[in-house]
Amino acid sequence: MEYLYAGAAVLLSYLLGSLSFAVIVSRLLGLQDPRSYGSKNPGATNVLRSGSKVAAVATLLLDGLKGWLPVMLVKWFGKDYGLEDATIAAVAFAAFIGHLFPVFFKFRGGKGVATAAGALLGIDWLLGLATLATWLIVAFFTRYSSLASMASAAFAPLFYLMGDRGPWYVERSILLAIFMISVLLVVRHRDNIVKLMNGTESKLGAGKKELKKEVKKR
Repeated sequence: MEYLYAGAAVLLSYLLGSLSFAVIVSRLLGLQDPRSYGSKNPGATNVLRSGSKVAAVATLLLDGLKGWLPVMLVKWFGKDYGLEDATIAAVAFAAFIGHLFPVFFKFRGGKGVATAAGALLGIDWLLGLATLATWLIVAFFTRYSSLASMASAAFAPLFYLMGDRGPWYVERSILLAIFMISVLLVVRHRDNIVKLMNGTESKLGAGKKELKKEVKKR
């Protein structure tokens, strides 16, 4: 019976992750579809290029929530249904995969940064804060959101290992989930890696000007 509950939790986590809030929020606010401009990535950074900070913040929080909520629900109620750490790892990964390949949006998803951050905060708030701090530090000094995201992804498994026998005990299933999320997150930034190497990557704050240029060309 535990396997049935675990399977249901994973499926529901994937479906929640499949809600592309960048698209949903943009539609509700009457904004252009984020998949049609800028990086064409349905995520908070690209939504910010629309010029709407409200839409970008809403997207960021909701994308983070869909990574955090499944993990927390399993942690809160999972023991009543025989769900353990392996299920926590599975739902975190499922929500992330849902964001990358959303069934409701023809499997055209985002890069998963906010959803991954939400999942890490759910696994342990100290782990999440350490990863978010890494993003903020790299973003502050470089002004590159993509570089900050990849640096955070690289450090997340290391932070988890460093916390062993301190704030938490390392569980192999959770470590594997974090590692897989980190690898996929970097892979999803492969175009950004090329742009960074060529010096053509957009910096934070430059997106609105780029969008105006695109509109004028049309």
